[in-house]
Amino acid sequence: MTETAATFPTDESSTFPAGAGPDEAPAFPSDRTCPYRLPDSYNALRDASSSLRRVTLYDGRPAWVVTRYEAARALLADPRLSSNRANPDFPLTSPRLYALRNRKPGFLALDPPEHGPRRRMTISEFTVRRIKDMRPDVERIVHAAIDDLIADGPPADLVTRLSLPVPSMVICELLGVPYADHDLFQDASRRILQAVDGPEAVAARDLLEDYLGGLIARFEQDPGPGLLSHMVTEYVAKGALDRDELVDTAVLLLVAGHETTASMTSLGVITLLEHPEQHAALRADPTLIPGAVEELLRYLAIADIAGGRVAVADIEIDGQLIRAGDGVIVANSIVNRDGSVFEDPDTFDIRRSARHHLAFGYGIHQCLGQNLARLELEVVIAALFDRVPTLRLAVPVEDLKLRPGASIQGVNELPVTW
Repeated sequence: MTETAATFPTDESSTFPAGAGPDEAPAFPSDRTCPYRLPDSYNALRDASSSLRRVTLYDGRPAWVVTRYEAARALLADPRLSSNRANPDFPLTSPRLYALRNRKPGFLALDPPEHGPRRRMTISEFTVRRIKDMRPDVERIVHAAIDDLIADGPPADLVTRLSLPVPSMVICELLGVPYADHDLFQDASRRILQAVDGPEAVAARDLLEDYLGGLIARFEQDPGPGLLSHMVTEYVAKGALDRDELVDTAVLLLVAGHETTASMTSLGVITLLEHPEQHAALRADPTLIPGAVEELLRYLAIADIAGGRVAVADIEIDGQLIRAGDGVIVANSIVNRDGSVFEDPDTFDIRRSARHHLAFGYGIHQCLGQNLARLELEVVIAALFDRVPTLRLAVPVEDLKLRPGASIQGVNELPVTW
């Protein structure tokens, strides 16, 4: 599947909401300078009196950023906000996303009534019971990776040795994707999520679509284990889903299924190592691990760019009018630091009751794989700090190279020693 080079909108075609200009509508998103602290510009947004703030996107277009928890929940559940990224008014936050705007990432970019049936086709592999049954397999994968890490000795890059391979192996087993092909799909996924320009993102998406399309074609001839083969047999073969739609779904599940958890693993390890009292408490009492995972998800909130919507009708909320055609972005990293919901929100506290955070979104598009992500993070944190108790960063935290704000937050390298 190919696409011609994208032509980006120009500043001349951009408009600001009434009464706003660049000074009142700061640039969004911003890059982090610390793995776990908000950019200064985000602190300025959240300190405003309103739950909505006007911002300026990379192409000069305006959008609303939601900064308060209750407003975020209300808007994410409001059917007047659309997830359709092909809508010309959708708030795209980078040239990469603009170039991919017409590539529907599975059911993520669908609205009702199309969204529900497509999502339900995948739900069998993500139920609470199914995820619980996967724990022994996840533990096997995690401990094998740590075995290799210890055997090879320090120093090591935790991203390539643990954070990335563990969720890659897990999602491969779940989907039925050969892990032997991990170099191809990991590289393509990274470029889809981190490309600095449109053509690179399109080329990576083409590569991944071609790969998964070929795999699905093989399953049509010779069914195998995993969700994708099941969907071929149950839905494609019966005419309920066409092959291109399954490819879109496969891209979504494969990319989201390993990249986001890998990023959370790396940033979670950094955060715990940089908060030694919390780290020590966790090691002393492993029963704190599930709560610590929820607090990490709240505190780090790595997927601000996933909260984009476009209004398809006027919406009034907290005294502000969102007009039809306005772009809206729920900034999870800001929303999860709402002091009216989370006391002392900038403090990392593993004993906090944080499960009601919005790191996985809210409403019909709430992350399908959230319980799998929780399981993987719990197992990795428990095993890593138990088996490598002297683990520490091999470089100062300020020397780590962070991804830009317009991508999934994280690091591509994490030097550690022990």
